[in-house]
Amino acid sequence: MAVLQNKKEYHVAHLSPIPLAEVKEDDIRERFEHYKKTRGFTPNSIMTMVRRPNIVRAFMALNQAVLYEGTVPEETKMLVSLASSYAAGCLYCQSHMTNLSSIYKASDAKIAALWDFENSALFSPAERAAINLALKAGAVPNEASHTDFDELKKHYNDEQIVEIVASIALFGYLNRWNDTMATALEPLAVEVAERAIGGVGWEVGKHR
Repeated sequence: MAVLQNKKEYHVAHLSPIPLAEVKEDDIRERFEHYKKTRGFTPNSIMTMVRRPNIVRAFMALNQAVLYEGTVPEETKMLVSLASSYAAGCLYCQSHMTNLSSIYKASDAKIAALWDFENSALFSPAERAAINLALKAGAVPNEASHTDFDELKKHYNDEQIVEIVASIALFGYLNRWNDTMATALEPLAVEVAERAIGGVGWEVGKHR
């Protein structure tokens, strides 16, 4: 919802995050603390989602299986998720995946070069194939083609292709969730995104 204040338009989240101290379920609170330790904060997305504990449990289990298990390098999956979020236009997820790409050793220069991945020497042929698919699959309507998968199969086996597509699909959910909810961005996520991708056009947008 847009709100006018001092003649400037800004946005507020449609639902506020639940404070960590008010999360009643021990297993969920423990997982939220884990996110805080590894990322520097607990995402407001899941702190909003926790109003339905089984939904947030299912999401966190899927997130773990997709991004943190398997044999595709985690850096690659973070960059794929960032590319998918670029294609979808979700500024919240772009900032979060910039933060996670950085945590998993992608340089700021590499993150900023994602839009020019085809010409950048910072990306391997395997990374280019995965990012290309993410940008096309994250678009509406979906633009993924047999040619894209032919290129992907030069670098990844079938199980790894499932991981890559799962990463793209996971962010189909998150992009919809956060853009619909206008989820408020956390200060650290804003700081990292402004540092790494502010120069290529990223801004907070509705996620204030």
